Amino acid sequence: MNQLVPKNILAARARLGEGPVWDARTQRLFWVDIYNFRLHQFDPRTGQDHYFEVGEVISALALTDAEQLLLALRDRLVLFDPATEKMEPLCQFAFSHPDTRLNDGKCDAQGRFWIGSISAAAGQAALYRYDPDGSLQVMETGLTISNGLGWSPDGSTFYLTDSAVHKIYAYNFEAATGTIRDRRVLIDLSQEAVEPDGLAIDREGNLWSALWNGWGIVCFSPSGQELFRVPLPVQRPTSVTFGGSDLTDLYITSASVGLSQTEIQQGFMAGDLFHCSTPLPGLPTHQFLTRSG
Repeated sequence: MNQLVPKNILAARARLGEGPVWDARTQRLFWVDIYNFRLHQFDPRTGQDHYFEVGEVISALALTDAEQLLLALRDRLVLFDPATEKMEPLCQFAFSHPDTRLNDGKCDAQGRFWIGSISAAAGQAALYRYDPDGSLQVMETGLTISNGLGWSPDGSTFYLTDSAVHKIYAYNFEAATGTIRDRRVLIDLSQEAVEPDGLAIDREGNLWSALWNGWGIVCFSPSGQELFRVPLPVQRPTSVTFGGSDLTDLYITSASVGLSQTEIQQGFMAGDLFHCSTPLPGLPTHQFLTRSG
């Protein structure tokens, strides 16, 4: 599998491409450009990319059981209707630090939305769970850059990345109650000048993580052993997701934000969207259950 060859499929030149989500209903890929305030919808069949101007920071999204999308903005969650571009407020966050905002998020198999925050102050970020009944729970504290998250194929293990400390944690996950416990360090990249970012899980339970400042992505076994890396022509890959009719298409977002002009010239595809085919399929995308769902 270390012979995977990523291809540039969209010259997006995003500032901070993130949050790719595959929509099996339309066979299209949603993703966001956080600092250009855009929600993108990419059609792999035509190569066409359409975007919505959201007007503020947008860090993550989730499909729902309705026509709407759940969007994570700077400090709130909304339902967004792509047909009308109208937003319906869901939940407001009260952050104690002014530089804190929402970051990566994903739905579990029970239709709950998990979303982390990012803070300029060490240890001031957290992980939250937003339930279909409208309640919001704090699930973890003491984080700095809550990032890539996901679940093992059997749903018994929850994974969470804190990019600031270069670690991916594993927790025991109780599906019925949506609780996590017994945190342990599964992957530690603190000896490298890279940060694990967004992640996805394949059918065998392997973790695929984008390496911010690492010029590639990395695949780990469920036990945390590094299996292989896939080089990319960009310094800052940001996230990955599986898509396609059989979930063997791996989509990779990237960023240009914070790079010098020299660095951008070296990685001139920074901010673009990439794709490679994988021999193992990923896990399907879960939807948020709306209150009417």
